[in-house]
Parts: sequence; structure tokens; C-alpha cells
Amino acid sequence: MRYTNRDFPGYRYIPGRTPHPVRDPDGHSHGHIPAPLEKFTGEDWATCEEYLYGIDLFNHRYWWEAHEALEQCWVAAGRTTATGLFLQGLIQIAVACLKYEQGFTDVAWRMAAEGLQKFPPGVEWMLGISTGNLRRDIHEHLHGAAPPPGIRLEGATGRLHTG
Repeated sequence: MRYTNRDFPGYRYIPGRTPHPVRDPDGHSHGHIPAPLEKFTGEDWATCEEYLYGIDLFNHRYWWEAHEALEQCWVAAGRTTATGLFLQGLIQIAVACLKYEQGFTDVAWRMAAEGLQKFPPGVEWMLGISTGNLRRDIHEHLHGAAPPPGIRLEGATGRLHTG
């Protein structure tokens, strides 16, 4: 299930295994400079193509690429706003998943903990995401009891794509 029709990069970047997407001339995004988002608010997440693409990338284990897409939203939201901090938390969770895949479990746990701390306390849903479900899923994954977490956006059902 996808939230956008945008193509995925030709490969998932994994440090030490694949070319750096931007710095390496063979990288999948070499020479590409994304246009900055004008704004991103907690109200426009369901219509923000970059956010939805970031979630698609996350759900298909493009951890580094998800980080890059979500960072565009983070900057546009304002890094220290509640929305910005939540996005920073999602970025750190994507990094945690990448580090876990690389075998750096201590770093993965630390990044996940730092990311989850950015979620507003007592808020059950933010930007279409069940914070409780994501907390549970990331913990189960890092304990080796579940596959990498996926994010199902509630309220974006009109945007679902197959493929």
C-alpha cells in the first residue's frame, strides 16, 4: 500500500554497502537538489506529497531516503514546533531502523529512544500516525520480535495507491 505514485530510488542507501545517494557520482540522487517546502503544518499532512512520500519510503525500508524526505517537512514545519519535533522523532526512528539493519543495535536503541521522546506526551494521534502503535512496533522490532515497523496513516484513505 502506498500514499503516493512517486517512484522509489533505484536502491536503498545503506552506508558502506551502496553508493552515497548525493555525494557519489553513481548515487541515485546525485546532482538532484530538492525544492524546499514552503510550509508544513499539522493540518496539511494528508495533502503534503513530500510527507506522504516520506512515509512510503519509510514503509518500504528506504530509511535514509525517508529521513531526507521527512527532513524537508521538519524544516518547513519549524524545527522546534510540536509538529517539527514530532517529525524529528520520525526521522530519528528511521535512522534507528537503518542502524539496526546495519547491526548497530546500541545506536539503534539510542536513536529510537531519542526519537520517541520527541512525541508529545499524551497525544495518541499526530500527523495521521498512532503514536502508541508506532512506539510498540519499534520496540518489538528492536527486540527482534517483529519485522521493521510500518506506518499506516489514518485519514489518508483517499490517497491510497496499490503497488
